[in-house]
Amino acid sequence: MMDEDDKLPFTAHLEELRNRLIKSFIAVGIGFVACYGFKERLFDILVYPLITVMKPGEKLVFTGLPEAFFTYLKVAFLAGLILAAPVIIYQFWMFVAPGLYKKERMLLLPIVFLSTLFFVGGALFGYFIVFPWGFKFFLGFATETIRPLPSMKEYLSFSSKLLLAFGLAFELPIVITFMAKIGLVSVAFLKKNRKYALLLFFIGAAILTPPDVVTQIMMALPLMFLYELSIIGARIFGKKPDVVSDEKEEPDTDSAA
Repeated sequence: MMDEDDKLPFTAHLEELRNRLIKSFIAVGIGFVACYGFKERLFDILVYPLITVMKPGEKLVFTGLPEAFFTYLKVAFLAGLILAAPVIIYQFWMFVAPGLYKKERMLLLPIVFLSTLFFVGGALFGYFIVFPWGFKFFLGFATETIRPLPSMKEYLSFSSKLLLAFGLAFELPIVITFMAKIGLVSVAFLKKNRKYALLLFFIGAAILTPPDVVTQIMMALPLMFLYELSIIGARIFGKKPDVVSDEKEEPDTDSAA
């Protein structure tokens, strides 16, 4: 870590945080502007998993006059946020970097790349795997007297929360491996607390996903696999225990004085 003389005052940390946030907001703004021109196409892509399981002729609706307009704005913002994700992740890790050792700082670029890769992978898992099964489950409640009329606003809110939840959930191996690398957790600790982690996964899935068992299980099961992957990553890249010397360490007489 930094030497005592290199430590920054609290106000300097706040200034650094402000600068990182401004850069992140600028990146999101640029992403939003870039994606706004393709807002209709982006919404068509987002709604595709639902359309494929709906009956022929059924479509989404909007129940308020400005609903379609604001939905397209939110779609462009969501796409811009995803587009700016590498910058946001980079700014976060660069803010954390001053509190790390020099060797740990060298891992930041690979961590930024892998964090982005896992986030996108989690969102794609939710889009291609969870969405079709989940939407088919929900539409299965339709009967001859009950007709589903999903609105643009409700679908965007529902799908964006799921995509974000799966993207963040897939960051688990990166976070745990990094914690193991800096010595906060160990392989033995992860194995010992496996059953508690499993319980937390199902609780987290119940909070992050809609109140149905199918979607919760489809989030909890990948988290269990990612946890096991985290143990492997901790074993390979985790901090190795220091070799204990036979001789006792001499006390620091200067500091004692």
